[in-house]
Amino acid sequence: MSKDIQSLINLLDDPDEGIFGHVRNELKTIGSEVIPSLEFHWERNRTNPIFQNRIEELIHEIQIENIKIELTAWNEQPTPSLAEGISIISRLEYPEVTKEYVDEAIREFSKEIWLELNDQLTALEKVRIINHFLFDVHGFSGNSDDYHAVVNNFPHVVMQQKTGNPLSLSIIYILIAERLELPIYGINLPRHFIVAYVDEFFQENNGEMQPILFYINPFSSGGVFGKQELIDFLERINIDYKESFASPCDNRSIVRRMLNNLIFSLSREGRHDDAAELKELQNVLTE
Repeated sequence: MSKDIQSLINLLDDPDEGIFGHVRNELKTIGSEVIPSLEFHWERNRTNPIFQNRIEELIHEIQIENIKIELTAWNEQPTPSLAEGISIISRLEYPEVTKEYVDEAIREFSKEIWLELNDQLTALEKVRIINHFLFDVHGFSGNSDDYHAVVNNFPHVVMQQKTGNPLSLSIIYILIAERLELPIYGINLPRHFIVAYVDEFFQENNGEMQPILFYINPFSSGGVFGKQELIDFLERINIDYKESFASPCDNRSIVRRMLNNLIFSLSREGRHDDAAELKELQNVLTE
């Protein structure tokens, strides 16, 4: 720890708000590399709650700024990685989560499924194998009892607790399919999120979209259904059908929805300041 950084940190408990504001801005300018030093001083000053509180707030401000920078860079990529995008959002609550962490967890789930797959299987048979391992063997399920809980929005937590909301379960399904090189993509349906299996053997002409063979609902143990059932669902919730509702969405749309869901869950749990803070990140992912 440099003497300059140590001197600045020591001034965080200065009663003069002007001095404190200047010191805070100086430390924020240094960025994430100052966080270990701030954590060290937090541990050394357990009897000074004001000092500790200022350190906690400063660390949080630095982390939010870093996430904004990372999310901006991710959004500017031509084809941004879904695993990277969800790991960036996850660091809002779990700073230790990285893309590598998510990739490793997905790799473990994919290994046993891969052993059962072969090229002679139909698309439906492949999905049945995925469903068997995820929902029968590992016991994944939709969290109907606490549907809007904040933790349901983080796929890495859902992989541990084996229950989550439609989006987080669909993200896990998509990442496993991606690992297995299966053409399964997200469907950004209003009030629900599902996935679809597209025809991998379709011969593309003039940029025509690959036709969808069937839809899958990971929230309901991987139930398979057709387009008409999707249209019927929209009618039941009084939403007019649009072709975009039934078509695969990109990774930006998935991460945008993850952020929106998280903001809703935080607000519902009374964490309005945290929700307001995240709304600033929505500007990074504007359509």
